[in-house]
Amino acid sequence: MPDTIPAIGFGFWKVARDDAADVAYEAIRAGYRHLDCAADYGNEIEVGQGIARAIEDGLVTRDDLWVTSKLWNTFHAPKHVEEGCRKSMGDLGLDYLDLYLIHFPIALEYVPIETRYPPEWVHDPEASDPAMRRARVPLHKTWEAMEGLVRVGLTRRIGVCNYNSGLLHDLMSYAEVQPYALQIEAHPYLVQDKLIRLAKDYGLEVTAFSPLGALSYVELDMAGKSDSVLTEDVVARAAQSHGKTPAQVVLRWGIQRGTSIIPKTSKPERMRENLDIFDFELSEAEMQAISALDQGRRFNDPGIFTEKAFGTFNPIYD
Repeated sequence: MPDTIPAIGFGFWKVARDDAADVAYEAIRAGYRHLDCAADYGNEIEVGQGIARAIEDGLVTRDDLWVTSKLWNTFHAPKHVEEGCRKSMGDLGLDYLDLYLIHFPIALEYVPIETRYPPEWVHDPEASDPAMRRARVPLHKTWEAMEGLVRVGLTRRIGVCNYNSGLLHDLMSYAEVQPYALQIEAHPYLVQDKLIRLAKDYGLEVTAFSPLGALSYVELDMAGKSDSVLTEDVVARAAQSHGKTPAQVVLRWGIQRGTSIIPKTSKPERMRENLDIFDFELSEAEMQAISALDQGRRFNDPGIFTEKAFGTFNPIYD
């Protein structure tokens, strides 16, 4: 089984439920060994079906795979953490996870699985004024329950997503089980050098989601087509120099700076293209030029989308 998180994983955010089984199977066939899942993606049953078919067809064994899932906001109370984990494991058809992450540092009131799953952000969609409903659950209590998952063998490792530096310092002041990874949005428009350096100083792996920037957000009206880093001159020049696509250059930048990455695509040929980034290396000048594109441009920002979409202003970044 992988001892460390693979450099390139496959992300299942926004993969349609009807497609997810085939996408998972094709991703494994293309060579992906890290599958990045979450309760909130609403497709873990289907991803599990794809995994099962790939194992049955002899493409991989369970031990060849690294499967990540995430605790949703409504399961933060300690008594519900194991329930959330076991639900993801059951949907994925697995008897353990390789990595289980706190999805957001946002605690919401519990929604029973039989009432609605995935619970998503709004507490009661049928209410006259639908909104998020915050829960009074401190993160250290949630983490303590996460540590219990490791002790009983439900997950090999635990970690966090979408934490800032203050929350990371706080976590490391009380964690008894070392967090394995921090997953954050990171791309050339949001370089996050200080946060990545801090995480590595604490011994955490860092996984960059949305490593190509705006592409995943255009269809959600959270970015415009003009926001694409792939059209930047420095990226285009590096692509031409190395005989690679702009996407391959940006993904190479991500792993070369020491983060693992989780791109996503439904096209098998693009899956293989995204993996084909280990036969070239960007120069230091190219790395610096791409990093200089940094605008602090965050596409996945609860301080914006929670108010717009879910009726509650809930920033987690200053």
